[in-house]
Amino acid sequence: MNVTVIGVGLIGGSMALGLKKLGIAHKITGVGHQPNSLQKALALNLIDEELPLNEAVKNSAVVFLAIPVDASIGVLLQVLDLVNDKQIVIDAGSNKFALCDAVKDHPMRKQFVATHPMWGTEFSGPEAAVNDAFAGRACVICEKEKSAEAALNMVEKLYLDLGMHIIYMNAENHDIHAAYISHISHITSFALANTVLEKEKEEDAIFEMAGGGFESTVRLAKSSSAMWAPIFMQNRENVLDVLNEHISQLRKFKASIEKENMDYLVELIENANKIKRILK
Repeated sequence: MNVTVIGVGLIGGSMALGLKKLGIAHKITGVGHQPNSLQKALALNLIDEELPLNEAVKNSAVVFLAIPVDASIGVLLQVLDLVNDKQIVIDAGSNKFALCDAVKDHPMRKQFVATHPMWGTEFSGPEAAVNDAFAGRACVICEKEKSAEAALNMVEKLYLDLGMHIIYMNAENHDIHAAYISHISHITSFALANTVLEKEKEEDAIFEMAGGGFESTVRLAKSSSAMWAPIFMQNRENVLDVLNEHISQLRKFKASIEKENMDYLVELIENANKIKRILK
C-alpha cells in the first residue's frame, strides 16, 4: 500500500523504515515544510518521493502524522478534509487531549486513530531515524471507540508487527501520565543542563569530569526545542502540576542537607529506591 508520512524526522523516519522493512508500505511519500529535510529523507531512502500535502494524501491508504504538536491540529484537520472512508490517518504526538478535542466533531473522525508510540531519542531530523526503533516499546491508543473498527484493527496490527505492545487510554489520562513519565524528565534534563552551564564555566571540566550518571541524566537536554516547547505549553496544566510536585521534592532534599538531617536524607533516598520495584 501507499503511505504518506507528514514530518519525516526521528519518529516519522523511523516509522518509514519500519514499514519498509515489514513490507507493509510499497511506496512512501514524504510531506514537510523543510525542503532540506525532505531531500535528506530521499537520500537516506526513508521516502520514495515528496509531494504537496493534498496530492500525497489523495494517493495514500495510510497517512502518518509526526510533526510538532502545535502544528498537528491544523494539519490533521486538513488531512481529514481530504480523506475518504477507505483511508486511515494516524498521529504520533506526545499530547492527545487538545488534538482529539479539536477533531471530535469532524465527519471523518472515525478514520483517525490517535496514537503515541512511546519511543524517542534526543536526536532529530531524518538522519536520526532508526531501524527497529519501536520494538519492545509501548504504544498508547486513545479514544479507540471513536475510530472505525477497520481503521483501529489495521493500526493495532501495524504496531504489533513493529514489536510494540498496546495500551488503551482516554486522551485526558494520557496527557496526565505523559506529564509525569515523559515531560518532567525532559524539563529536569533541560534545567540540569542550564544549571551546569551557568555554574561551571570551564567547559573542559564538564567534559572531563562528567560521568555516566550526569550524561544519562542530562542526555535529554539535547532534544529539540521545536518539538518540546510546544508539548510543554499545550499540556501546561499537567506539566505545572508535576513541576510543583517535583519542586516540592527538591525542597525536601535541600532542607535535609541545609539542616544536616542525615536521617531524613536517607529516608528520601530510600523512598526513591522503591522505583526499583517498577523499573528493573
